[in-house]
Amino acid sequence: MTATVHDHKPEELCEAGLELYARALRDGHVPAHTVTLLTCPVDAGLLQPDFEDPSRLNPVAPAVALPRLLRTVDEDVAHRRRQGARLAEAFEPLLAMSAPRTDPAEALGIRVLSGIDRINVAISEAMAGVSGEVLAIQPHSLGNLVVRAASLRRDQDLLDRGGRIRALYQHTVRHQPAITARYEQLRGDVEARTLDQVTERLLIIDRQVAFIPASKDRTLALEVRHPALVEYLVTVFDRFWHLATPMHPVTAQPPSPDGVTPRQHAIAALLVEGHTDSAIAERLGMNVRTARVHIAKLAATLGSESRAQLGYLIARSGILDPEHPEDRRDPADRGHREHR
Repeated sequence: MTATVHDHKPEELCEAGLELYARALRDGHVPAHTVTLLTCPVDAGLLQPDFEDPSRLNPVAPAVALPRLLRTVDEDVAHRRRQGARLAEAFEPLLAMSAPRTDPAEALGIRVLSGIDRINVAISEAMAGVSGEVLAIQPHSLGNLVVRAASLRRDQDLLDRGGRIRALYQHTVRHQPAITARYEQLRGDVEARTLDQVTERLLIIDRQVAFIPASKDRTLALEVRHPALVEYLVTVFDRFWHLATPMHPVTAQPPSPDGVTPRQHAIAALLVEGHTDSAIAERLGMNVRTARVHIAKLAATLGSESRAQLGYLIARSGILDPEHPEDRRDPADRGHREHR
């Protein structure tokens, strides 16, 4: 008769095997033929042949059998530990090979976003439900009409929840009707100011997450959630904000002392630093032709006949002096205020 194969190790024992062992303990023995179909009590060392009567199996005392089984378990545990140590040793060089491929930016709270659509989705998700403050820097125009309409709805939803928006632009947007029209459509606590020069695009939502461009064509962006980095960007925004001139809801027109407009004053500062016409246009958010028109007017105002002479006359005129009337304006005259 074929013995039954049990799907367990000897030290695990099965219910039938334990019952047979208990019977042997009660009766002092069991017939040898009973283990023909149930081998685990013998395999586990619970039953052993009777030397005087081979037809019987005698039980091993539990106090003797248990330590033997526990020793088997301990040996198995030790074997598993040695096996684990060998696996760890084998994988150590493999882990070292993969380390450079892991992106540390994720651990620092920085995520790379690819594609304008994905960037806009991430911004919308970050603004959903937020009722705090949104800070924005837009160096140039607002972009295409589709993006403009979507961001307008997003901004109005924030304002409807009691949020606040502060936006910074370059002075050149004052001549773009679309910018003014945008803020006339928004209802709520929203302010816009302008500067000659600002940083690249920046969006900070509720002082929790910031978005900055990661490529020149702005098809890549970084989503920053590291608290220290976000706080640093907030500080940068606030410094620019305090230097800026209100555009909405109050439009302030800076004075033009000595016949030099604020725009020409900014150009003069960049000319003295040695920047080319194209570099000046890029930094001030205008095209090269417009920059050259301003440079020509500045040269005419100062009586310059050459580029080299213009730099000399700018320095001599004192229009870049910190004590120049334009720089002595009272902060209130420049719209320097924290809240409306």
